[in-house]
Amino acid sequence: MSEDTEVRPEVVDAIVAVLKGGDPAHLPAGATATEKAAAKDAYLSEFLAERGKRDRQSHAWELLLTRSYDEPPTWQRIFDDLDPEVHTELGTLYDALPAGAQEEYARRYGVPSGV
Repeated sequence: MSEDTEVRPEVVDAIVAVLKGGDPAHLPAGATATEKAAAKDAYLSEFLAERGKRDRQSHAWELLLTRSYDEPPTWQRIFDDLDPEVHTELGTLYDALPAGAQEEYARRYGVPSGV
C-alpha cells in the first residue's frame, strides 16, 4: 500500500476520539487524508446510529405512554392500557424499549424474531 491509502486504525480511533470531544493533544502526528476521511466516516456513522436509536427510543416511549397516571404505573399496567394494534409496532421497536418494557413485552408476546 502507498502511504496515501494506508489506514492505521489507531490513528483513525484517535481522530474519532477528538471528534467526540477528546483532547486534541492526543492526535498522532502525520495523519493522512485517507485516515482523516475514514475517521470522519466512522464518527458520522456512529453519530447517525446513535441518533437513530434515540429516535426509536422516543417513538417507543410515545407508544407506551398514551395517558397520564396519578401514581407511577407498573409495566403491566402500561401494557394493559395499550391499544392492541400498538403491540405489533412495539415488537418492531423491541431493542429500543426500556428493560422493564422488554421484560413485560416478552412475558406477554415472547421475544420478537430477529432480535
